[in-house]
Amino acid sequence: MSEQTQPIFSIEKLYVKDLSLEVPHAPGIFLESETPEVDMRVATHSQKIEEEFYECGITVTITAKLKDERVVFLSEVNQAGIFRLSNIPEEDIKILLGVACPNILFPYARETVSSTVTRAGFPPVLLAPINFDAMYHQSLEQEAAA
Repeated sequence: MSEQTQPIFSIEKLYVKDLSLEVPHAPGIFLESETPEVDMRVATHSQKIEEEFYECGITVTITAKLKDERVVFLSEVNQAGIFRLSNIPEEDIKILLGVACPNILFPYARETVSSTVTRAGFPPVLLAPINFDAMYHQSLEQEAAA
């Protein structure tokens, strides 16, 4: 195989595209002894930005609420990266953008969420691993059903 037809998959840049944290009921919320319920939502997105270069991102939203529905904190991070994909079949590009890239980005998003929540005065939120392969195949099934 010549170098010009060799498949290329590389990380060009990793970055936080968007980051937010809200503690709407501070300072009173810090006096609560109740353990909040923590909800996590994850979404992936990707787009071609120029020939061979794609931006892929994952958005992780963490909401902690008390039983009375008061929000303790809400943290959202959009962790993104620019990836170079060259000499790769189109169907494989979709899998790389839907599974491999989010798997690369998730540890960075997890660290950003944990650090941000800790800086807000709360115990760190440790996010469980995510099966992006299952998420990707579920989204394909939903597209086929629609």
